[in-house]
Order: sequence, then structure tokens, then C-alpha cells
Amino acid sequence: MFDLDTLLSLLTLTGLEIVLGIDNIVVIAIIAATLPVQQRDKARVIGLALAMITRLLLLFTIAWIAGLTAPWIEVAGTTFSGRDILMLGGGLFLIVKAVREMHDAVEEASTPGHQRRAGTFAGALAQIVMLDIVFSFDSVITAVGMAREIWVMATAIVIAVGIMLVASRPIVRFIHLHPSVKMLALAFVLLIGLALVADGMGFHIPKGYLYFAMLFSVFVEGLNITLARRRHRAERHHTDLAAPRDGQASLSR
Repeated sequence: MFDLDTLLSLLTLTGLEIVLGIDNIVVIAIIAATLPVQQRDKARVIGLALAMITRLLLLFTIAWIAGLTAPWIEVAGTTFSGRDILMLGGGLFLIVKAVREMHDAVEEASTPGHQRRAGTFAGALAQIVMLDIVFSFDSVITAVGMAREIWVMATAIVIAVGIMLVASRPIVRFIHLHPSVKMLALAFVLLIGLALVADGMGFHIPKGYLYFAMLFSVFVEGLNITLARRRHRAERHHTDLAAPRDGQASLSR
């Protein structure tokens, strides 16, 4: 049960599940941001718990998932499966969500005293559940392709979601505290939505390209934040040094 091949499969699959869950964390953070402050952590925890439950349910109904990959309808000579339709729907939802959030952020910044209306907790959970189903397909298909034992797949999913739950809190807080990072996260959501739409249309974009673009953007934004902090610290230090000199000058007069 715990031979070397099984353990290596479990560790590898857990790492891949964590990587595949990055987009889920970002989307949950964006949806949670529409709620009142006191409800955001609750939405984050429940959202990731629902993601784990969704993945496990799909894992135990793998025959149903296999049926979703079969052609359902044909439009203009192009066939679409149930999975393609889900990808298209989820991608279009993410595109609309990202564009609306970007618009609201710009309006909030350009209008002093403007406060956007908070969303409802039930509405946020409904959005999270729908997107959990979309994101879970890649996760479950990857698990089935890499492991033979179903308990290995289920264990990897539970461990990955547990790690994501711990790591998501500082990530969500960091996104909320930095407006530029929040806009970058919305750009990620828009990029993920475009990738899902392309996937639903039959043009698969490797996740590695998306994650590299996201990591590079985060690296550049991290440099910008560090530069701004050092500039602010240097200006404050210069102000503190100049204050006593001004005081001495006034006394000499």
C-alpha cells in the first residue's frame, strides 16, 4: 500500500493538484472581495472546502466524466461535448466577471467617496460552486491519468486542498491590501477565462504557458512594490533628518 512507487505518485500528484488549484484560489479571492470584510474568510474556507468536495465527487463518478467528453451537439461543422460546453460557459463567466470588476475598480478610484455595493454571501457561494465544477475537470482528469489507485487520487486532492487552504489566507489578504495586485489578479482571471473559452472551442493552451505568464507578472509587480516601499522609506528618512535642522534654524533666529 505504501511502496515507493505509490508514495512518489502521491507526492507528484499532490504537487500537480496544488499547481492546478492556483487559478481556483485567485478566482475565490476575487469573488470574496465583493463581500463585506467579515464574510471574506468564511467564503474562502467554504469555497475551498466545496472545491475539495466537488473534486472528490467527480473522482468517484469518473464514468460520468468520460461520457462528458463524447460529442453532444454540432454547430457549423464543429462538434461540442459536455465538457466543451462547461468550459465555454465558465470561461465566458470569468471574462464578464473580470471586466465588471475592473470597471468597478476604475469607477471607485475615479470617484472620491464612492463605495460599491457589497454582494450577497449566497450569491458568492453560487459563483464559487459553479467555477469549482469547471476547474475540477482538469484536476480530476490529471489525477486519473497519473495514478491507478483511487485512494491515492483522493488523498492527493485532500492534501492539496489542505495546503491551499493554509496558503490562501496570506494570498487573499495580500491581494486585498494592494490595489495594483488586485488589478493583476483580475487580469489573471481574464486570462484564465480566455483560456477556458479557447479550450471549449478546441484550441488547448498548455497551462504551463499561463502559469509562466502569471509568475513573471507577479515577479515584476513584486519588484514594483519593493521599489515603492524603499522610495517611501527613503523619503520618510529624509524628512526625519530635515526636521531637526528646521527646528534649530528657527531657534537661532
